[in-house]
Amino acid sequence: MSPGPGKALLEVDGLNVSFATRDGPVHAVKDLSFQLRPGEVLGIVGESGSGKTQAAMAVLGLMADNGRVSGSIRFEGTELVGLRESALREIRGDRIAMVFQDPMTSLNPYLTIGAQMGLVLREHRGLKGAAATAECTRLLEAVHITDPASRLTMYPHELSGGMRQRVMIATALLCRPALLIADEPTTALDVTVQAQILALMAELRASFGTAILLITHDLGVAAGTCDRLLVMKNGECQEQGPIDDCFHNPRTAYARELLAAVPRLDTQEVPVLRFGNSGPVLQVNDLAVHYPVEQPGLFTKPRILRALDGVTLELRPGETLGVVGESGSGKSTLARAVLRLVRPTSGRVCLLGRELARLPEDEVRESRRDMQLVFQDPLAALDPRMTVGETIAEPLQVFEPSLSNAELTARVSEAMLQVGLDPEWRNRYPHQFSGGQCQRVGIARALILKPKLLVCDEAVSALDVTVQAQIVSLLLELQARLGLALIFISHDLAVVRRLSHRVLVMYLGKVMELADADDLYRNPQHPYTRALMAAVPIPDPRLEKTRVKALAKGEVPSPLAPPGGCAFRTRCPVVFGRCGEEEPVLLTRDKSSVACWRVGGEETGR
Repeated sequence: MSPGPGKALLEVDGLNVSFATRDGPVHAVKDLSFQLRPGEVLGIVGESGSGKTQAAMAVLGLMADNGRVSGSIRFEGTELVGLRESALREIRGDRIAMVFQDPMTSLNPYLTIGAQMGLVLREHRGLKGAAATAECTRLLEAVHITDPASRLTMYPHELSGGMRQRVMIATALLCRPALLIADEPTTALDVTVQAQILALMAELRASFGTAILLITHDLGVAAGTCDRLLVMKNGECQEQGPIDDCFHNPRTAYARELLAAVPRLDTQEVPVLRFGNSGPVLQVNDLAVHYPVEQPGLFTKPRILRALDGVTLELRPGETLGVVGESGSGKSTLARAVLRLVRPTSGRVCLLGRELARLPEDEVRESRRDMQLVFQDPLAALDPRMTVGETIAEPLQVFEPSLSNAELTARVSEAMLQVGLDPEWRNRYPHQFSGGQCQRVGIARALILKPKLLVCDEAVSALDVTVQAQIVSLLLELQARLGLALIFISHDLAVVRRLSHRVLVMYLGKVMELADADDLYRNPQHPYTRALMAAVPIPDPRLEKTRVKALAKGEVPSPLAPPGGCAFRTRCPVVFGRCGEEEPVLLTRDKSSVACWRVGGEETGR
């Protein structure tokens, strides 16, 4: 039974979700109420653990064995709470569909894309064989997947992350559901792919009239996509209402705190460089990292994967170089080559005036105290069997073995205080800390040897927006106090702007643009830089919904078979003849360097 005109498609009233544990019940959702009308997009935002996903799972009737749901969930006039499982299965996948956060873990690795999509059609629409194949092909075309017939024969691992998410959306839409639940559908994707997926969802909403329940921690995504917003904290609704009201007139302190923590691409100032007259900490010249990839066949030569190809940069004390680009652009390879965690194929890396490749191995090992790394996943980077005190002290035990236990404890306590952790917590284990606290532990470990260079590889991408803001402020404070040189790698250009003095833009292992942060953000030169910035959502619904975005189209080419000429030409909106004939050189003008034939005047072919 469908709701009548003006009636709610989904009505949630007094929803409670709890889980029985050995320590007593855990209340994940508390007395939650909201409505969703046909064709409407409702965003549910909040930090990790706020109950967003559990509320969605309750709507679908997907509860763990120890979970209990009470209250009312009415969908198209049918009460879902207490409904028998067979009836719920008829609704799930047919009238209500879901797109999960990580498509790789949601798709069956043993089945082809066509087989997985066909299961839905056979279960809910009774379609098989050629009819099912034709319908699957049509839906893949609807989500802009090229060559859909061949994609149906592929397995999930053969597709990129963006392609896999498009397959998930196509599968969810096979039965023309009235409600699509999207749980963090863009979190694991590059910013350009995220923008493509959001544009696709808006297009499909217009075409199919589907209502969308969008779960996200990204307020910029919500600003450009949602009609109404629901803000959750600790399982409770803090406030809800029209999207403009929630952003421009938030009623609760928590909503204001969330909005204040969101980095903005359009308003931030570049931090002041405090140690600009000092000599360079790091000099990198024409650095390249190539990997031979074996090919099938006895006499077939291996192909060369150019993970990094001719990167040159310089970094001074107290300066932050932001490194941005999509997955596969070479950002992490650059970090590992600089830190000598991978051996460069060619080029030079000089740390504090000494070329690392020319140093004996024992001196390279000693130089590691001057360069440290903070990893992306704070919990995975810490040994679960070691206390945080032991983890932070480990570099001291390697480089300063003569320290007594009392001196070790004092140095660990000093490092923990420096990053805002209570030294009394040093005997706790990583699982007893939040994600933000674990990242502080990682930073304390990296700083305990007082390095001159700190490399942060996606160090805040796994954190909630408020915790992310705290870690960014901490890095700025430590840099100002200690004169650290920072390489900050991220796919989030808004966060990079908050920290960086200069920005390096990479694509397929090459430098596309290198410029002072203020110049680059105010006037990006390379078409790829402009595409990256256009893809970043602004957390303001009035601005975001009126922006004209020139998004990069298509997928990043395989690094094993990069395009000839300019690496970006297959996706560039201003490509012309010379782009395919000759690779552009990195030209320096004033304080900016750009590799583009369209930039630089007559001598470069414009």
